Amino acid sequence: MGHSIYLADDEKSIRELLHSFLTSGGYTVRSFENGDALLEAFRQEPAELVILDIMMPGTDGLAVCRELRSVSDIPIILLTAKDSELDYVMGISQGSDDYLTKPFRPTILLMKVKALLRRVEMDRGKKAEAEDELRYGDLRYSATENAVFCGSTIVALTQTELRLLSYMMKQPEKAYSRDELLSAVWGFDSEVETRVTDETLRRIRKKLLQAGSTVSVSTIWGFGYKLKGAECT
Repeated sequence: MGHSIYLADDEKSIRELLHSFLTSGGYTVRSFENGDALLEAFRQEPAELVILDIMMPGTDGLAVCRELRSVSDIPIILLTAKDSELDYVMGISQGSDDYLTKPFRPTILLMKVKALLRRVEMDRGKKAEAEDELRYGDLRYSATENAVFCGSTIVALTQTELRLLSYMMKQPEKAYSRDELLSAVWGFDSEVETRVTDETLRRIRKKLLQAGSTVSVSTIWGFGYKLKGAECT
């Protein structure tokens, strides 16, 4: 039995497509035509991940998301028909973990589902390891504060950037391949598009520069990346 997923979307064709796609991906899926039915089922038996359409009759996806968040920290993915910044901001502020604008390819949803469930497992493992603090050059990662500091300043990283940088800080002298980073940070298999790693590291590189850090991310052509610190070379 795979991880259990609850899916709510009032459009029957989308609901059935996603249901069959996720089921063939090895997940146990229950579909609902509205958020209220999903909430009712969740109260009886919680799922491990929830996918919600924002625009639904009855209780909309944002309200369902808020309601779920009040009782659980499971991953939640929101689906919306509008490519609207407001929906996105609202969704994130109501506690969703990820977001997809229709129309989207089901393979992208499957990747996000895999990544979020993998992240949950990693976080459980992390709590067990309890590696509270990592240091490299002028950077310090604090697990309790969930942040990376350059000196006394917080480096403004997203959760994914934070995961990636702290993962590399565990063995700062090591060269990391794209595949290893994809698998460890996103939970993707290597056949999945690798540009997400490049893009995230590009943003980290820029933010370290803005923070005035002596640490930078260097590219190892054809292989991957490694951290480089001015004091550590």
